[in-house]
Amino acid sequence: MKLIIDCGSTKADWVLLDETRVLEKIKTEGFNPNYTDKESIIRIIENESIYKDYIPYITEIYFYGSGCGNINNCNMIKEILSCRFVNASVEVNHDMMAACRAILGNRKGIACILGTGSNSACYDGNEITEQAVSLGYILGDEGSGSNIGKNLIRDFFYRKMPDDLSLKFKEEYDLNIKTTIEHLYHKQHVSKYLASFSKFAYENIDSKYIKDLYSESFDEFVDVFLLGYEMSNETEIGFVGSISYYFQDIIKQRLERKGLKLGNIMKDPIEGLVKFHCITK
Repeated sequence: MKLIIDCGSTKADWVLLDETRVLEKIKTEGFNPNYTDKESIIRIIENESIYKDYIPYITEIYFYGSGCGNINNCNMIKEILSCRFVNASVEVNHDMMAACRAILGNRKGIACILGTGSNSACYDGNEITEQAVSLGYILGDEGSGSNIGKNLIRDFFYRKMPDDLSLKFKEEYDLNIKTTIEHLYHKQHVSKYLASFSKFAYENIDSKYIKDLYSESFDEFVDVFLLGYEMSNETEIGFVGSISYYFQDIIKQRLERKGLKLGNIMKDPIEGLVKFHCITK
C-alpha cells in the first residue's frame, strides 16, 4: 500500500491507496517545519487514524510539504515517518515538487503555487530545473493568501479601504490594533492568520477595490516568479492552491496582458499526485 501526504502550512491531505484504488482519504491540520516544532509535528502525524489499521501493510510513503526545501526539515520529517511506519520506504519532497508532479506529471512546463504562500518552478518532466526565490510572508509571497490578507489589514487600518467594505470587514473580524499586533508579532502561524482574510476578498470579488488589490498582487507575482524564466513565453503555466482556484478569472486576465498562457488550475494537488504515483510508481 502507498500513503501520499500533501501537507501545507494550513491543512494536509492524506490518501491511502493500493495498486488499483483509493482506500481512505482525509483532510487534517497542516504544518510547516520552519514554524512548527517537532513535538507538534509528531502529535499531528501520530494522531491520524487514516492508516492505523494499515501500518504493517504500508510499504511506500510520499510526503510533500511546505518548508521541506530545507534538507534538515526533510530529514526530520523522514525520521518521524520512518519511526511510525517501520515497513515503508519514505520519500520527502517540498511542495513545489508536488505542484510539478500534480499539474505536469511527466511533461515539461512551469508550475506555480498560490495558496497560503506562493512559489514557482520550471520542470523538465522529471526534475525541477529552476526555481524562484521565495522570501516567505514577511518579505514576499506575492499573489498569495497571506499577501492578500496583509494588504487588506493594511488598507483597513490606513483607511484606504472603501467605506462599505471597511464596514463589512469590521463587522466580520472586529479588528483592533492591539489584537492584530498580538497576532502578527507574538503568536504562531502568522501566515495562516494573514491568509484567513483572503476569504473576505473572494466573498467580495465583484468589488473594483478587491479586483484591483488582487490584480496588483498577482502582477507582482508574475514579475517575481514568472518573467525571469526564459521558457515563460513558450509554455503553459499551471497553478495549484486555493487562491489560484478562486481568483482564476483575474489570473487568466492578467496573464493574457503579459502574453502568457494559462494551463491547468488545481485547488488541491492531491488528486494529481494520486494519478502520478498510480501511473509512474
